Amino acid sequence: MTAEKGHETGLAGRYANAVFELAQDQGAIDRVAANFATLKRLIDTTPDFAMLVRSPLLTREDQAKALKPLLAKIEAAPLTTNFLLLLAQKRRLSALGAIIASYTHLLAKLKGEVEAQVTSARPLSERETAELKAVLKAKLGRDPRLHTKVDPALLGGLIVKVGSRMIDSSLATKLAGIRAAMRG
Repeated sequence: MTAEKGHETGLAGRYANAVFELAQDQGAIDRVAANFATLKRLIDTTPDFAMLVRSPLLTREDQAKALKPLLAKIEAAPLTTNFLLLLAQKRRLSALGAIIASYTHLLAKLKGEVEAQVTSARPLSERETAELKAVLKAKLGRDPRLHTKVDPALLGGLIVKVGSRMIDSSLATKLAGIRAAMRG
């Protein structure tokens, strides 16, 4: 089973399509996905790594020199290492976050999954996550891949986004609706 050619568009999409096809050929789809998940986490949580990826002031040589030990430390697949060094050489490392998002989308499509963004007022327990996945699978007919984040401003409930659909059952939204109804 292969991904549709040209499914992902734009600069990030072209790079994601290329690395995805290479990963398929090498049987390394899941390993590259795991490497990308680690790199995404580093971009989101490590300011120095985010600067390395995003700064136009660093030379391609500086980026490559800094990447090599990091990629060795996370035991990145050879394909991941070569790909990131190519991005540094081509001055495209700043697109890494978008490339990872496109790759993740291709992987989800290949596995028959649908991506769902879930925002909750507090971290969900394993049981709550499993129940949410079961409800979404029943409604969507496909396995959901959840991307969760916590926003205490919601007070309670969830906001679930699947594609262009959004279900907002947050307490903050319900309270805002009540306030609006009382004013009207």
